[in-house]
Amino acid sequence: MERRFAVRLQKMMAEAVVGPAVLEGTLERLEQFVEPFGKHLRRSEQRVNARRYVSGLVSNLKRKNVESIAYQHDQDRQALQKFIGQTPWDHRPLIGELVRQVAAELGTADGILAFDPSAFPKKGAQSVGVQRQWCGRLGKVDNCQVGVYMGYVSRHEHALVDVRLYLPEDWAKDHRRRKKCGVPRAVRFQTRQELILSMLAEHGTRLPHAWIAGDEELGRSAEFRGDLRALGERYLLAVPSNTKIRDLTAEPPPYRGSGRHPQGPFVRADVWRAALPNSVWIPVDVRDGEQGPLIVRVAATRVIGTTDKRRRHPAAEEVLVVICREDHGTAVYDYYLANAPPDTPAAEFARVAKAEHRIEDCFQRAKSEAGLADYEVRSWEGWHHHQTLSLIATWFLTQETRRGKNPHSGFDSPPSALRHCLAAA
Repeated sequence: MERRFAVRLQKMMAEAVVGPAVLEGTLERLEQFVEPFGKHLRRSEQRVNARRYVSGLVSNLKRKNVESIAYQHDQDRQALQKFIGQTPWDHRPLIGELVRQVAAELGTADGILAFDPSAFPKKGAQSVGVQRQWCGRLGKVDNCQVGVYMGYVSRHEHALVDVRLYLPEDWAKDHRRRKKCGVPRAVRFQTRQELILSMLAEHGTRLPHAWIAGDEELGRSAEFRGDLRALGERYLLAVPSNTKIRDLTAEPPPYRGSGRHPQGPFVRADVWRAALPNSVWIPVDVRDGEQGPLIVRVAATRVIGTTDKRRRHPAAEEVLVVICREDHGTAVYDYYLANAPPDTPAAEFARVAKAEHRIEDCFQRAKSEAGLADYEVRSWEGWHHHQTLSLIATWFLTQETRRGKNPHSGFDSPPSALRHCLAAA
């Protein structure tokens, strides 16, 4: 490792050291943190149960379900079970408070709204929304529930702020199962893209942002990209490598003197990339790594992409962005379509593309530190109650992590250290 990179690594490691004083007052801060969320619950016992549940989610319990959390507090599990799975309380105001706090603490004009589905493997078919569908966690089609998440990424930090349960069409039409799981009458089948647009409509103006980011499932839909353009949103969405594009900067075939002027052919994005000369790739330093800065290479061009078969949205000019990164010595290429100006800096494309990986960090934090996937509820209410409180618990851990980096800023320690502190308390 070069000496200048070694110095940077030593500085990063020194900043990661957590002193014992950083953990002082954690329980008091947790009480204060939960208070503004509890104000949206009408009854005092609901506020008490919410505080207990969030404290259990940020503790070092191995399995963060209702039963484990209740026993941790030496409480009968039935009261907490009713609070999570049966008592009708509206989770939307709590989500609104979460969005308000994230906007206030992390909001920047160049922020990114990143959307990503996440699946939860489940046995049987009694839990709301469970059926055989693609489960990214298992890498195959299997029984699972799917939540569609909205995350916020800024230069300060990143956090999950909202979620919608994807209710498959078969489920949406099954009145018997809907009634058994308490699915509200107003809920109708919505595609994942429609769920995202509903979250964007609810929170888009409250979270300052310059970009929308998402995975291939979103990017391959020309209709969804058209909807974002109609809303005036700027996007960078991943697309499959076999996406057909027409390079608008390439020399067209010669004109034969009659008829329309010929246009360049549509080719696969990976075929276009393979023909690029080395001179067009722009290196970008995206972050510090263990062995020095992580460098990616970026290439971009103006294109027309193929549209959906229904062609509700006409073909529009976009920018194809290809990012080359190294994975264990092998070049890996990621493909994106954007409606940004063609002269957008390569470093900006790389920054926005990185937002998708930041959301993966959010999922890892929420599942490993705040029990996002540890629920054992079957109802519509129960699923949304647990998910909401888990997102809130994850936000608390994020705040504590920021405070650990700067003890005088009002935030505190890394999540793993915090969990052991709460357990000892």
